[in-house]
Amino acid sequence: MTQRHGVADIGIAGGRIAAIEPAIGGDASAREIIDVSGRIVTAGLIDTHAHVYQHVTGRFGLDPDMVGVESGVTTLVDQGGPSCMTIGGFRHFIAERAQSRVLCFLSAYLVGGLEGHLYPELYGPGQTNIEHTVRAARENADIVRGIKAHAEIGGVSRWGLEVIRIGKRIAREAGIPLYIHLGQLWPTKDDTPDIDADEIVRELVPLMEAGDVLAHPFTRHPGGFISTETNAVHPVVWAALERGVTVDVGHGSHFSFDMARTVMAAGIRPYTLGADMHGYNVRVPSATDLADRGRNPFAGVAPFNLTNAMSKLLYLGMGLDEVVATVTSHPALMLGMADRIGSLQVGREADISVLELHRGRFEMTDNSGVTVQAGEMLAPVFALRAGRRHDATSPLIPAVA
Repeated sequence: MTQRHGVADIGIAGGRIAAIEPAIGGDASAREIIDVSGRIVTAGLIDTHAHVYQHVTGRFGLDPDMVGVESGVTTLVDQGGPSCMTIGGFRHFIAERAQSRVLCFLSAYLVGGLEGHLYPELYGPGQTNIEHTVRAARENADIVRGIKAHAEIGGVSRWGLEVIRIGKRIAREAGIPLYIHLGQLWPTKDDTPDIDADEIVRELVPLMEAGDVLAHPFTRHPGGFISTETNAVHPVVWAALERGVTVDVGHGSHFSFDMARTVMAAGIRPYTLGADMHGYNVRVPSATDLADRGRNPFAGVAPFNLTNAMSKLLYLGMGLDEVVATVTSHPALMLGMADRIGSLQVGREADISVLELHRGRFEMTDNSGVTVQAGEMLAPVFALRAGRRHDATSPLIPAVA
């Protein structure tokens, strides 16, 4: 992050940043001048948790550009949509065709990111292949930036933590981070004794190394950062953070204001912020969704997107600079791409996000049904992706009212 603050002109030529100066002369020769007075100009926003493998991952996959450039976001990281079996299709039909930059964390499971809450038996250790997944990650290193796996009650009730160990081995052999989902995702297996969610965290987290990522610290589901026994942050979480494991908010269907206050009051700050939007949590739930709520923890949640999630961090007491870092410089480091994205620098591709900071009284709701009144709300205005302008016209953007 360049830590540049103040009013400046940005000159763009050939899709790249040509100059950043207090005032750039030669306006008469410019093909287009965009006045962004009073707005916030940042490096292109990076959403570290997207689900955009449209038409392949069931109802989870969204249109990548609706989530991306049409929402003011220039880079998306699909979390676990493609697998070693389907990465070719992800590259050809999603990454190469989208106007947004689309990367991914490859699924540790052969089936990738299908609707796991409906088909949990597809996600056991027998449905993985270490050799093929490592090879796929290496052969697609330009877009595969990590490995995705899950640690939660439903999976542990079936096969323990073996899949996590497999995921860690894949990540280590491929030389990329492991991203772990925390919080219940799948229903527990019938006739299984009660699973201790705290014990899952105590066994899982010590497997993680510097650069790995713990997701959903503010989850409303069992098995997160807060111990149900002590109502405090697990000691193993503190130990993981000390050795370089980072925290990704992963808003999605997991965000709880109460949990966020508890975790942040303990001293934990989010390092990166992913919106975790998918086909279940950006639309009004159907009668089928609601009837199936016992098997589908995603039905019926609050409208949100990346800038809305940023606004929630502002409400929780993080400064604007700190919040912007969670969607620019920090994810660039997490992805091993800090030399290309995450900051505004001369010579780089012109990936730029322009935001409006509205002040007033705004209602924000979490996924537990808690509503708060905030004094500030960020909203996207437009993005430049490699110098090309995309206005924030996505129907997925919540109204600022």
